[in-house]
Amino acid sequence: MACQADYNVRYQRTSRLLQSLELAHADGSYPQLMRKSARTNLLIFDDWLRDPLSRSQARDLLEILDDRYGRTATLVVTQVPVAEWHSRIPDPTLSDAILDRLIHNAYRLELTGESMRKIHSPLTTEPS
Repeated sequence: MACQADYNVRYQRTSRLLQSLELAHADGSYPQLMRKSARTNLLIFDDWLRDPLSRSQARDLLEILDDRYGRTATLVVTQVPVAEWHSRIPDPTLSDAILDRLIHNAYRLELTGESMRKIHSPLTTEPS
């Protein structure tokens, strides 16, 4: 819907975004990447906190969330329960700050049921 309404939308698997941030630090393009992330109307993080973060990754994510907070939309997609997020961020202060920016003004949708990938997999369909 956001794309159809001409909003600027960017989808990122969190692990790949973290790799891009690391490379941006190394090649000097970090400020440009941060500006791009801040200007995007809707930024989608997929597989959020699938893997625990390092301190530098947590700092980078906090910078992105700080730049976006109250100005643009951020969508987080994860299979990790919110109750486990804090433990996946190594620094409690960074963890509190990240969670503060994501949770308190969020709309939460929790899906239940079988995975659509499992339902539609040719390996799980009954032979006719």
